[in-house]
Amino acid sequence: MVNLTPIYILISIISLLIIFVLVFFVKKKQKPKKLSALASLSFVFVIIGMFFGGDDRLIGYGLMGFGIILAIIDIIMKSKKK
Repeated sequence: MVNLTPIYILISIISLLIIFVLVFFVKKKQKPKKLSALASLSFVFVIIGMFFGGDDRLIGYGLMGFGIILAIIDIIMKSKKK
């Protein structure tokens, strides 16, 4: 059976690069916003989860899931402030 983990990691990294380009280069008219501490922490957990996904899938997916949950909490907190 073919190991698809490197392909999933590559797709994730390419997706993050596309989002980076869209956020920072397309919206030049707006003043750039800093990431909140919670958003930064969630980003770190997702990246760490991608790297640990090859060795132990349970730990990798758990870290990515925790990062996504933190990102959702950050989005909800920001939407309630407005």
